[in-house]
Amino acid sequence: MTAVLLALAASLTWGFADFGAGLVARRTTAYVAGAGAQISGLLLVAGIVAATGDAFPSAREVLWSVFAGLAAVVGLSAFYQALAVGTMGIVGPISATGAIVPLVFGLAQGDHPDAVQGVGIALAIVGVIAASFEHAPEGRRLGRGVGLACLAALAFGSSLVGLSRAAPGGVAWAILLMRVTAVPLVGALALLVTPRGGLSRWGWLGLAAVGIGDAGATLLYGAASTRGLLAIVSVLASLYPIVIVVLGRIVLSERVTQTQLTGVAVALAGVALISAG
Repeated sequence: MTAVLLALAASLTWGFADFGAGLVARRTTAYVAGAGAQISGLLLVAGIVAATGDAFPSAREVLWSVFAGLAAVVGLSAFYQALAVGTMGIVGPISATGAIVPLVFGLAQGDHPDAVQGVGIALAIVGVIAASFEHAPEGRRLGRGVGLACLAALAFGSSLVGLSRAAPGGVAWAILLMRVTAVPLVGALALLVTPRGGLSRWGWLGLAAVGIGDAGATLLYGAASTRGLLAIVSVLASLYPIVIVVLGRIVLSERVTQTQLTGVAVALAGVALISAG
């Protein structure tokens, strides 16, 4: 039961953090949102590493952490921009299909996915296609932010691969090194493209909450994975887009077509099956 609660807490926290980042990105830029979130999360994880006193990871694990951090920069930049310009209830679930990437990586390494994961991949692809198109006066067209969401999914999945390879050296160390890699990059981008005026004090406080929430959710997931079956924990933690869909409907009054809503449900079902395999 503890693992289930931790995984659900991680999913809920990720959902709120991502939605908050999308709101901030709409008021400034995706790079500012990413920089603020990464810096506050970096401080949290650094404190945890200092408190635990774990040994420094190996050079190989450090390199994988750096790779994961670089992929995370691409993923977060694309994801936050997609949330800023697109329908959050569509963008969120599409980005979650990045779970396919570690599976494909495993195939290249000689893994053999089961039939459940094969069905999950098919459902995720079909769901993304159905959710990606919206009605317009000139006919159906690709929804705004969908291309960015697909890029985010690819980058997030690549980051998960790097994190999985770096985790044996310590999850907290891996996350810390990821953020040490990411912060200078997103910080530089934020300085280059930030419009005049910037964010209000409340905006910066919101970004701090987003960063702490994102890092906290990652730690909750790591704790859940050590206390229960990974198949169950992964599925529960992958449900965070549902929070984004619900908040988008309640807070922003987002409307999606029945076809898109069905696509979202199918894509999330595919993600759950991939994680359960």
